[in-house]
Amino acid sequence: MPWSLSELEALRKAYASGTLRVSFEGRSVEYGSAVDLLSRIRTIEVEMQSQSGKKPPRRSLASFGRG
Repeated sequence: MPWSLSELEALRKAYASGTLRVSFEGRSVEYGSAVDLLSRIRTIEVEMQSQSGKKPPRRSLASFGRG
């Protein structure tokens, strides 16, 4: 599924504000936790980077889910 940069920004904005509900293009999704939301953000980032030919940044498990 192709994602848009504006969708990714909506997810990032929700994460930064501590909100688990994200509304985009007339749809709303409520994530179970900040970790779930962050996981979705990371999935989209990796997919978008692979489509553009860039390698995704390396992340350690220690930094995953903080926030």
